[in-house]
Amino acid sequence: MSCEVYSHGDVVLCPNGPMLLRGDHVVTDEDGAEHLTTRPVSAVCRCGHSATRPWCDGTHKLVTPHRAPRRPLPRNTEAGA
Repeated sequence: MSCEVYSHGDVVLCPNGPMLLRGDHVVTDEDGAEHLTTRPVSAVCRCGHSATRPWCDGTHKLVTPHRAPRRPLPRNTEAGA
């Protein structure tokens, strides 16, 4: 995997992919809830399409580059509403 180190050695941005966090971090989701990282390396969604936000589920691989990243939709949005 080709990734670019950004700012700190414990934060890595993968092109068209997730943000990797090494070590202990607190991630705040779009609802303001805080999530502690529990793995040595945690992948945080940057495309907004993950079903497990704030964590990456690999959906970015299915999204064409011109659409990613985007603002995530609220979790309670229903189709047709």
